[in-house]
Amino acid sequence: MRHHNSNRKFGRANDARRALLRSLAGNLIVHEKIVTTEAKAKELKSFVEKIITKGKDDSVSSRRLVTQDLIVPKYADKIIKVISPKYKDRKGGYTRIVKLGARGGDGSKMAIIEFV
Repeated sequence: MRHHNSNRKFGRANDARRALLRSLAGNLIVHEKIVTTEAKAKELKSFVEKIITKGKDDSVSSRRLVTQDLIVPKYADKIIKVISPKYKDRKGGYTRIVKLGARGGDGSKMAIIEFV
């Protein structure tokens, strides 16, 4: 039974899973739209939205929290200076997932995740 196991494992250890989410979040911040598998997009959505919510408050502590969740410090600058100010009046739902068809090679469901 999987009671209280809400996060997806992706067949990886905890460190590798965290590195995967950080990498996907960095690419989403830089390109503002990425194509990935549907499961990874759904997991990335909650990860990125929490970071954007932290970035709305431009204080030293929130800057440190955002930098701690991302790999590269310039990604934190983009979150705080460019992306978060767009969503000052919005309570949540900063990203959108658009489902695509199955990938040709292995048939896994693909999706586009982008900022609203």
